[in-house]
Amino acid sequence: MEPETSDEFETTLRPATKADIDLLGMYGAELVSIHHGWDARRFIAGGPRTPTAYSNHLRSQLDKPDVVVLVAEVHGRVVGYAYAGLEGSDYMSLRGPAGVIHDIFVEERHRRRGAGRALLAAVVGELRERGATQIVLSTADRNDAGQRLFASMGFEPTMVEMTLQL
Repeated sequence: MEPETSDEFETTLRPATKADIDLLGMYGAELVSIHHGWDARRFIAGGPRTPTAYSNHLRSQLDKPDVVVLVAEVHGRVVGYAYAGLEGSDYMSLRGPAGVIHDIFVEERHRRRGAGRALLAAVVGELRERGATQIVLSTADRNDAGQRLFASMGFEPTMVEMTLQL
């Protein structure tokens, strides 16, 4: 993917590099924290090792041909990322091969300025170019802003997760 710029919001998108991974690990840890804050019984709590664990996971994904990790920059500074990949059939999810968006994150102070929308559009484009004919993602029930963004880009609800705490 060639770096892409959105003049309106001064957001530049590019593939993530190993130099970005430690920051993306911190962003991933923040995602964990946000989700835990929405529902502490459903979502795992982060801890002091979460940024490193997240970084290590993303580092292991960077060079895989079926994985897309993009970053959004504003004025040369990374402010968010998207992580997705192509996956085969998943009988637990009752779906065939698909692009799966795992993470989209933008720093709070840069939200609602177009970086998330740009990341989503770019990752959808990358997955389409790599052969995806369907793209799925999951979003927390309380993630109203994310759900509005996804719906505005054509995503439709198809599955509802339900949890029973024992």
